[in-house]
Amino acid sequence: MEKKTLNIKLKVWRQENKDAKGSFKDYEVKDVNPDMSFLEMLDELNEELILKDEIPIEFDNDCREGICGMCGMVINGTAHGPKSGSTTCEIRMRHFKDGDTILMEPWRAKPFPVLKDLVVDKSAFDRIMAAGGYTSVRTGGVPEARTFLVPHEKAEEAMDMAACIGCGACVAACPNASASLFVGAKVSQFALLPQGRPEAARRVEAMVAQMDEEGFGACSNHGECEAVCPKEISIKAIARMRREYLAASIK
Repeated sequence: MEKKTLNIKLKVWRQENKDAKGSFKDYEVKDVNPDMSFLEMLDELNEELILKDEIPIEFDNDCREGICGMCGMVINGTAHGPKSGSTTCEIRMRHFKDGDTILMEPWRAKPFPVLKDLVVDKSAFDRIMAAGGYTSVRTGGVPEARTFLVPHEKAEEAMDMAACIGCGACVAACPNASASLFVGAKVSQFALLPQGRPEAARRVEAMVAQMDEEGFGACSNHGECEAVCPKEISIKAIARMRREYLAASIK
């Protein structure tokens, strides 16, 4: 039996550069395979635009497997789109219905300036990570398994926090454009393990200071960040960051 295709209407944010004034532009994509990924649908649209000598739509992407954190856009008002626990590249067109109109726009946050169309500059995250610095664990050969005694629960929780891919959806979804979930996850992945404890106080103070310097807002416990996180990182990470920061401030 032949699979039914979709005809989709798009309203896409187009912006020539970071200094230009952007606006939404209407497009239509016909005969879309429901099993096609959202980004593959955009690829097809861009091929059509190129054949018409029109400028293709710019959007970030790399691995297209939900690993790298490069892709990301607000789809119908939701960061990454309609499927929870997924990045934009993992969204399939079967999540939409024939004749749907899909609104697409970039992350909306002052620290994430729009570079072009759906592409934003997320280098603020890189600067926060750089501020955190390194751990003082020796490099070289693989250490003995019992060199660092880590309870299983702590190791698992640290791995959960390290799953953060820095996509920026938490910032885009937060009404305050807070980066607290991202910073909380990155603080936690080190703070939970003995290898990260020697620099824990300095790290959290430096990362929080850099987060504030970049212009991210404060967390007010809306929980939107947790709802759109493709790796489903808990807002417990924010609570841990606050505890770590308070302890560092007292010291």
